[in-house]
Amino acid sequence: METTRGQTKSRGLRGWKGAIFLLCLIGLWEMVARLHLVSALYFPPMSKNMGVFYRLTVDGTLPLQVLLSFGRMFGGYFLAIALMVPLGLAMGLFRFCFNTFEPLVESFRPLCPPAIIPVVMLFLGIGDSMKMFVVFYACSFPILLNTIDGVRNVDVVLVNTARTFGLSRLAIIRKVVLPAASPQIMSGLRISLPISLIVVIVSEMIGSTNGIGHFILLNQRTFNVPETYAGVIMVAMVGYLLNRLFLGFDRRFMHWHRGWSAEQAG
Repeated sequence: METTRGQTKSRGLRGWKGAIFLLCLIGLWEMVARLHLVSALYFPPMSKNMGVFYRLTVDGTLPLQVLLSFGRMFGGYFLAIALMVPLGLAMGLFRFCFNTFEPLVESFRPLCPPAIIPVVMLFLGIGDSMKMFVVFYACSFPILLNTIDGVRNVDVVLVNTARTFGLSRLAIIRKVVLPAASPQIMSGLRISLPISLIVVIVSEMIGSTNGIGHFILLNQRTFNVPETYAGVIMVAMVGYLLNRLFLGFDRRFMHWHRGWSAEQAG
């Protein structure tokens, strides 16, 4: 109990230190802009940027753009989960599947997602399907590779014990392999989540008529600098909140693993 309280207190202190550091950076920005040490056209005071951010949030402009981006982002993200986790299980368990798909995976994995956008636009246009496919492509490899490694790192003793008790292959996968590999699978999901946000913004900047990426680029091109910064601030806040929500989800559904790891360490 005391250890848990100490860990909670330590996390709280780290959070306060981070918040104080961020406030110092904002104060430095404000001071530099107010003293006209840089051009106000490109570097408006943070107070002005935050005022525009508040106005665009209250009138619904920024939330609407974020919701449009979320639809594309989560469409591609969950499609990657639905396809790559089963494929990773198959490649980790069966040598034939690994030998069949591994050359294809290693051929496409080094290709960065923005590079495929022009090609995808030829087939899917600039609609939502294009953005969802690019997000799916970007998220697939972290999820797939982490799933493969998680399956391959499952303790053989656990699998052999399950066989001794007469469990079928499907039951072993469901009750032994998948739970044992789930921490690494979750790592792949967490890595892919910010990637999905980055990629959907890039795809909206290249080919879109709405979304938060299009909003930022449009205001940058028309020299609406405070509006541009407001869009960037919204993206930063959304990225932070998504990460915190995922960590909360992970703590809730993977608490058994942390308890087991602590017991093993003890």
